[in-house]
Amino acid sequence: MIFGGEKMAVFSIIKLSELEGAKRMDAEYYKPEYLEVKQKLYQTRFVYFKSLVKEIIHPKEIRREYEDEKRDYLFLLAQNVRPLMLDLSEKKYISEEKAKLMPKNLLEEGDILFVRTGAVGVCTAYTGKPPKVVASAHILIAKPNFEISPYYLTVFFNTFYGRSIIIRGTYGALQPEIAPNYIKSIPVPIFSKNLITKVEKLFLESQNFLEQSCILYSQAENLLLEELGLKDFKPKYQKTYTAKLSDAFTAHRIDAEYFQPAYEEVIEKIRNYPNGFSKLLKHVENIKPDFDPKKYPDNIFLYVELADIDSSIGIVHSVNKIKGEEAPSRARRILKKGDVIVSSVEGSLEKVALIDEEHDGCLASTGFFQFRPLDILPEVLLVLSKTIVLQSQLKKKCSGTILTAVPKESLRDIIIPLIPLLTQQKIASLVQQSHEARKKAKELLEIAKRAVEIAIEKNEDSALEFLSQFS
Repeated sequence: MIFGGEKMAVFSIIKLSELEGAKRMDAEYYKPEYLEVKQKLYQTRFVYFKSLVKEIIHPKEIRREYEDEKRDYLFLLAQNVRPLMLDLSEKKYISEEKAKLMPKNLLEEGDILFVRTGAVGVCTAYTGKPPKVVASAHILIAKPNFEISPYYLTVFFNTFYGRSIIIRGTYGALQPEIAPNYIKSIPVPIFSKNLITKVEKLFLESQNFLEQSCILYSQAENLLLEELGLKDFKPKYQKTYTAKLSDAFTAHRIDAEYFQPAYEEVIEKIRNYPNGFSKLLKHVENIKPDFDPKKYPDNIFLYVELADIDSSIGIVHSVNKIKGEEAPSRARRILKKGDVIVSSVEGSLEKVALIDEEHDGCLASTGFFQFRPLDILPEVLLVLSKTIVLQSQLKKKCSGTILTAVPKESLRDIIIPLIPLLTQQKIASLVQQSHEARKKAKELLEIAKRAVEIAIEKNEDSALEFLSQFS
């Protein structure tokens, strides 16, 4: 903690008899805040998690043989697991043949998923949707015995108390991990069936809103692609082709990828759009990254990086708090509501988001382009940026060796279709409904978490009184 401008040491004195099986003797494990959380949980009526699960499975390893093209089974990566939800903006698949080689990796309804390495302890539950899902080895699968709702348990593990007690058990310096045996030893507060049922209901309602959010966004995308004649259009990626030397000189490019005919197919489709096309930069302002947070060393900024984007529907799903003096050199953008940020880095070009009111004023990385619409609806710009319309053109423009990215100068060559206002409004309405549904889901999850926290901190009656405000 900080006192009088100087750092004061914080001590936690532990008796030798209190060392937990003498397996952990590092100071981090016995930090006062962790001990307080554990003590708070011990003051509730609790059971250890091991009594609520049949087993916790460490899935079988698989070589990186999963594919982008849709196959029989969805292969769930650690980055797909978010707090209280699945993020399927990045999908990988494996064949049924490979899935059968790892039956224990197959998810069943009610399974509780923990990220094992990296973002350790991030947790959600599998509701059975989508079907046929196989987990990677970086995810632990807790098989509930259903004595207590697995969805209530998932909410608990995402509360301040659940997250803290999980993080306490991490080990390893370079690549933190969590062990199944430690998770089994976590004390879980048990409340009445009434409260548990209400928390479960909030979780499941939130999942319905999340599903509806994806459906609405997909409708917006389909509407745009149908308008442009690009629905189900798959340009043929050719292995061999030729290009004119004069074109290479004009483009100042001699790499084969730039002249891939598949990119030109998309551009030709846009050029042939009956309502016409125009240069992107005539309709958006490309905001320069000229903000210096280090001029405000004591200010706290909310910082958005590529990893903070949920590209399934084009939103910012998380932020990081940083002080101005600690901001990385790439933190140079100040975001404004209505901006559309688009990754400029090859391999993550799909990281695109529309900035809402909640993230107005956030700091963002120079790894994004920051487009401010002039005479195009922001929601339409979002969908254009996420679909083949802009994605193929951005990929064509990528250059570099160590870090391949889209040069800002190349934006002047990118074109967009001139979509009629009425069609734009229909697309925008669907995107707005999609984002509103996602916001509602998030609100329900926060209510569920807070109810459990109140029950731990005060009592169950206080938690039920809190929930009554939202029924």
